[in-house]
Amino acid sequence: MEVKNPYLVISAPDSKSWPDSVLPEIVMAGRSNVGKSSLINTITRRKNLAYVGNTPGKTRLLNFFNIDDRFMLVDVPGYGYANASKKMLIQFGEMMEDYFEQRKQKKGLLIIVDARHKPSEDDITMIEYARYHHMRLAVIATKMDKLKRSEIQKCLDKIKTTLQLSEEEPLIPFSSEKKQGIDRVWQVIDDMLEDR
Repeated sequence: MEVKNPYLVISAPDSKSWPDSVLPEIVMAGRSNVGKSSLINTITRRKNLAYVGNTPGKTRLLNFFNIDDRFMLVDVPGYGYANASKKMLIQFGEMMEDYFEQRKQKKGLLIIVDARHKPSEDDITMIEYARYHHMRLAVIATKMDKLKRSEIQKCLDKIKTTLQLSEEEPLIPFSSEKKQGIDRVWQVIDDMLEDR
């Protein structure tokens, strides 16, 4: 899909700051440093739409990106960040709960995992949360270019098994570096948006 004019609407610290919009929303969640910002920049073909930092745990707010007035991509703070304080973890939990319970236009959740590692307890919790809220779900395995060819299937199988993915919950191999998986990500987003 050709994205013409994506832009950051707001970085919202709480529900009072959420944009007043009726556009459908696709949520993107994952552990800190899993490559969410790179993924956003790659699928929109913009270098600096989302901030890419070397320090994990940079995103502390809900970032709402308007994608061609068609939908919002909502990037949530990376979870599982080792240096996060207890207070910060509680705030994150409350922020996510507010969003999932109050935001009516959410259409689907993209969980981002690092293809090289077994999904964490936090990833499992996030997926269970989405299923509880009856949200459409897909998992994107980033950094595929870092795997040897012989490791690929084993790593994908481990992700599928750990997260107990069903047939309706696609697992998409992705690499920002090699531009792998872009079309498949858009296909899944389109499916979520059409699911009225």
